[in-house]
Amino acid sequence: MTKRQEKSVPMSSPEINEEDRQAVLEVLDTRYLSMGPKIEQFEQTIREFTGSQYAIAVNSGTAGLHLCIRAAGVEQGDIVITTPFSFISSTNVILFEKAIPVFVDIDPISGNMDPKQVEQAINDLKNGGAAAAKWIPRRGGEKPGAVKAVLSVDVFGQPADYDPIEKICEKNNLALIEDSCEALGATYKGRKAGTLGTYGVFAFYPNKQITTGEGGIIITDDEKAAAFMQALRNQGRAPGDAWLQHTYLGYNYRLDEMSAALGLSQLKRLDHMLQTRAQVAQWYETYLQEFDLIQTPHILPTTTQMSWFVYVIRVDASLDRDEFARRMIANGIPVRPYFLPIHLQPYLMEQFGYQPGDYPVSEDLGNRGLALPFSSVMSEEQVMAVCEGIRKSL
Repeated sequence: MTKRQEKSVPMSSPEINEEDRQAVLEVLDTRYLSMGPKIEQFEQTIREFTGSQYAIAVNSGTAGLHLCIRAAGVEQGDIVITTPFSFISSTNVILFEKAIPVFVDIDPISGNMDPKQVEQAINDLKNGGAAAAKWIPRRGGEKPGAVKAVLSVDVFGQPADYDPIEKICEKNNLALIEDSCEALGATYKGRKAGTLGTYGVFAFYPNKQITTGEGGIIITDDEKAAAFMQALRNQGRAPGDAWLQHTYLGYNYRLDEMSAALGLSQLKRLDHMLQTRAQVAQWYETYLQEFDLIQTPHILPTTTQMSWFVYVIRVDASLDRDEFARRMIANGIPVRPYFLPIHLQPYLMEQFGYQPGDYPVSEDLGNRGLALPFSSVMSEEQVMAVCEGIRKSL
């Protein structure tokens, strides 16, 4: 790394080496550019890593979550319990099927959905009346259907509290969709993220733990659901269908061979990249201790292995987070607010009538969260440069 590169601090950088490049180039010397042997090898490697019976590679985490919604039988008017503190795709996939997202607020420590509120929402919605009405959106939920699924998100690479959520879903015969798009390699009480629900989804965007450029993968032990999702990703062509025969309404959610080859190569270094990301997080934890107005991430005891996706600090409520962010950028340090709560996205406010104050914990974290530069290729000097930028900005 040159001195110029060392001093610059990008928001995020994928870790690409010569073996990765060669893996992609080798595919170009074959006749398979899509739906070939690399996809099968990539899926097999993920199955071995997670211990899942089935893996279905797709072209994005969003595509994976959408197929899980379809596999769970979610239809127009049905309810899916989920979190407003997430990337927008976890709600969009519910809306794709014209279903109703019912949000529950989050644990203030982890940012993951609160299991007690999940249980309360499901019980109230089953009982109906005034108790149910408080969970239904102000608009767009006049004739809600049944609760069909819970879609939980492993925020920033830390698994949600799955033991109580699993019990709730089992008791009510609900599908549990685990959005582990940010949590590849994390463990909850020793169990791998992605394996804790009916279906799990990982994503491989360039800022993730490993990357395929764009891409994602679904894991499940449900044979019937796996066959259905495999068909849906390939325009609805089911096993046994002839060429140009399509049993289902499907999508072009296929992952290409070059991306699969890159993913295979990256998976060989997953443990290394998780360790280097953990080291970067530890550097931040050490150097940020001097700032009383900055709160560093907290890892829960249930998280037996953290899979660092991003490093999000929380600024003290006495600070103007947005002004602080502007000062950081002016000092040459890129930062990003993380997350803007989903219910306050303009189109959701318009469609469902959500208002500020509806989910106060999510809104508080949304107002105070700030993602710092983070990747597995960051040096300690770059972390120190970010912390110096924080000192100047404060």
